[in-house]
Amino acid sequence: MAEQQERLRQAAETAFALQEIEVSHARERELRSVVAQTATGTANIDHTFGLDQKYRLVFVRCHYSGTTGSAAFSISVDSGNGSAYDVKLHSIAQAGKGKDVNYAPAGTDLREPSSWTLQAADKIRVQWINPDSGNITWGLEVGLVLAS
Repeated sequence: MAEQQERLRQAAETAFALQEIEVSHARERELRSVVAQTATGTANIDHTFGLDQKYRLVFVRCHYSGTTGSAAFSISVDSGNGSAYDVKLHSIAQAGKGKDVNYAPAGTDLREPSSWTLQAADKIRVQWINPDSGNITWGLEVGLVLAS
């Protein structure tokens, strides 16, 4: 009887270990599923992006077309804790026609913990003043991924 109980215990441990591996793989796939949010226009860029769960910033891309001109491009956190906690993450001195933005935070390898993790109430804010409003068209894409 003791042998049978030991075999049952081992079988249960094996089943739990396999289940834990499956859950871990499912979570890993979820973490690697980038949510791309977009915006486009011909005026200034002043958009916020976020998810309804804890998340990380993976990339920011912006393409410009139309007439020439460039201006500073900034990426910041609009904190859910209030303006005292807002912070600029990155800025690019010149972005515009012929100077597309292709930004990925250093070390974004989709592992946790990450210094780029934001809470559900936090938003990524992207800003750019169009130097030739109405004549430069932009397409903005921000990649976010769920964080653990």
